[in-house]
Amino acid sequence: MTQHLNLQPLALPPYYDPLRVGELWRVPYQERAIQARQWAEQYAIRPAAQDAVKIALIAIDVQNTFCLPDFELFVAGRSGMGAVEDTRRLSEFIYRNLGSISTIVASLDTHRAMQVFHPVYLIDENGQHPGPLTLVSHDDVLQGRWMFNPAIAPSLGISPGVGQQQLIHYTWQLKESGKYDLTVWPYHAMLGGIGHSLVPALEEAIFFHTIARSTQAAFILKGEYASTESYSAIGPEVLSGPEGEAIASKDDSFLRTVIEHDLVFIAGEAKSHCVASTIADLLEQILAYDPGLARRVCLLEDCTSPVVVPGVVDYTDKADAVFKDFARAGMRLLRSTDLAEI
Repeated sequence: MTQHLNLQPLALPPYYDPLRVGELWRVPYQERAIQARQWAEQYAIRPAAQDAVKIALIAIDVQNTFCLPDFELFVAGRSGMGAVEDTRRLSEFIYRNLGSISTIVASLDTHRAMQVFHPVYLIDENGQHPGPLTLVSHDDVLQGRWMFNPAIAPSLGISPGVGQQQLIHYTWQLKESGKYDLTVWPYHAMLGGIGHSLVPALEEAIFFHTIARSTQAAFILKGEYASTESYSAIGPEVLSGPEGEAIASKDDSFLRTVIEHDLVFIAGEAKSHCVASTIADLLEQILAYDPGLARRVCLLEDCTSPVVVPGVVDYTDKADAVFKDFARAGMRLLRSTDLAEI
C-alpha cells in the first residue's frame, strides 16, 4: 500500500560540509551527540519508537575502500566521482528525513588477506600471483593457469589438496549458475584497516541519527568466508563445498526489516555488484514469503553507482537493466529527493 507521507524536509545541520564528503577525518562523537539532542529539541523530533509509519534505510558497503578516490576500489561510475556524489546525496537524505527514518542498517564488506578473490590465494605454474582485476574461469583452473596457493593452506587450516578441490568446485559453481567469473580484486575492506570503515560523512550522519532518534543503528558484516566471494549482504555466492557440505546460509535479517517496516530504502556501492546482488537475494526471499512486500522497497538510484574502469570495463548498462528487472517485480526506483512524494 502506498504511503502518503507529505513530509517537510529538515534543514542540514550547520556542521555538515558537502565539500568534505570525499575526505577522511575523525568524527567528533561527543560534540555531535550534543548537537543531535539539541537538533531533536529544536525540530520536535521524537524517538523512532513512536513512529506511526516505520521507514528503514539500508546502506550497502558505503566504506572508505569503495567511496574515497584514493582507496583501493573507488567506485567512480561514469562521472568519475560516483561514490562521492552518492555519499553526499545519501548523507543529505538522512539529515533531510531525520524525523522520518526509523531504522538504519549498514552492511560492511569485511575481508582478510587470504581469500579466494585476493592475489595471495592463487598462483600460476611459476608461483606468481595474479594481478588485480584478473578474471579466473573454471577452465583456467582445470588447465592449471591458476591454482590454489599451497603456502597458505596451514593458515587456513586445510591441506593444499583440499584448497585446490575447493577452488575447482567454486569456479565450477560460478560457471553453472551463470555468475561472474572469479574476479581477483585488489586487497580491500581489510578488517581492522581504515578502508573497512564507513565513509566519515555517512558515519557522522548515522551517528547523528542514532542520538537524535534514540535508535541504535545496525551493522552487518559480510565477506569473511575464505573460499567464496560475498557480493550480497544476505549470503555468499556459493553456499556448499565440494562434498555438498554447507559452508554458509542466506541471512533473513533484511527480509525481516522489510516485514517490520512500511518502507525500506536501499542505497550503496556498487550498483552493479554488491547492491544488485543484495537486492536480488532480498527479492528472492520476498517472492517466496509475500510478493506484495516488494512495493515496500525503494531503490535510491542517485545514491549508487556501478563499477566503471575506463577502457577496461563498464557495468553501467548491465546494472541499469537489472534495476529495471527489480522495478518490474514491484520495487520502486526513486531519487533521494522523492521521499515526500511517496
